[in-house]
Amino acid sequence: MITLNTEDLYVGYENKVVVKNINIKLIKGENLCLLGPNGAGKTTILRTISKLLNPIKGTVYIEGENIKDIANKELSKKMSVVLTNKFNGGLMTAFDVVAMGRYPYTGFFGYLGKKDVEKISEALKTVSAEDIAKSYFDELSDGQKQKILVARALVQEPDVIVLDEPTTHLDIKHRLELIEILRKLTKERGITVIISLHEIDMALKSCDKVALVNQGRIIAYGRPEDVVDEKTIEELYEIREANFNNLLGAIELSNNNRPKAFVIGGSGYGAPIYRVLTKYNIGFYTGVLHENDIDYEVARTIGLPILKENAFEGIKDENIKKAKNMIDDVSYVIDSACPIGDINKNNLQLIFYALSKNKKVFSFRKKEDCVKLYGEIGKGIEYIDCMYALSEKFLTT
Repeated sequence: MITLNTEDLYVGYENKVVVKNINIKLIKGENLCLLGPNGAGKTTILRTISKLLNPIKGTVYIEGENIKDIANKELSKKMSVVLTNKFNGGLMTAFDVVAMGRYPYTGFFGYLGKKDVEKISEALKTVSAEDIAKSYFDELSDGQKQKILVARALVQEPDVIVLDEPTTHLDIKHRLELIEILRKLTKERGITVIISLHEIDMALKSCDKVALVNQGRIIAYGRPEDVVDEKTIEELYEIREANFNNLLGAIELSNNNRPKAFVIGGSGYGAPIYRVLTKYNIGFYTGVLHENDIDYEVARTIGLPILKENAFEGIKDENIKKAKNMIDDVSYVIDSACPIGDINKNNLQLIFYALSKNKKVFSFRKKEDCVKLYGEIGKGIEYIDCMYALSEKFLTT
């Protein structure tokens, strides 16, 4: 069953088009996220879908009915809206604010009957806010306020909930809580959710569909797994000094500095080293990494010079030779303390080579572990116990 759809929708203000040709189709229980830079028109789309703005052209349908033909009070039973406008609760408690959402059902005087109170209590429970029901709304934290506003929307018993950037100003705990609440509303209650977000990774991992909005149009629409890739996200936000990794759903800062070190990574042990060196504008090489290793994905996204090996294959002599040439070009070698097994054991040769060339070698392995792994020559390796200590070594040389 199609809950909400648009046909050739143009949105904007005073006949000035902001976004054109919007064609979306959502079934019961789907979650659509609008992604795009500030000023792209996400809020304008949401306000038009919510009948707060008139379309410049085209149509919005709810359950097959043109939204302009639905009376506002009747529409409020089908759709609820949580916008970014700051809500002033005055002396209202959280319960009072949620109760406002019952206005389509309470009549002219707003009397709350037994059923209304039950619905309010149920909504508070759904968002895990029963404990703050009697607290004054204006004294709540931003995260708590957002829960209450979602409960107010939920108590309208809508088929569709529209939320404009609801995670703004929330810490990670409350962001995750809110996204989980919305996920449960779609999957367990069949409510269709339309939301705008700035958190790319959260949107791609939690939403059924995405609409990428920029330059006055929807540049991609569909399931994120099908329509979102690294190039699309970088073009959407005009990213220049960083890169997006579609596999990890994360952004990494670019590092184009001239290499001063060679990092031996693997199994995710190299990633924090890559990030701290990049943060301080220290260029470096890395390898030899297998293409199915998370360190390879992080290094690739940062834009590092990488020596790579096929997944599940032992490191070839030709790659070791190339790595040695890279080591000749730098002053430092960093051992990330990654686990050593059959397919990456040849990387050990790089430590022996660096020491034989009088390169400064740092390791995140304890001294006794270095000696056990490299023998007596391991005593010439300097132990590093934290990322800050590593950055200090480079910043003071």
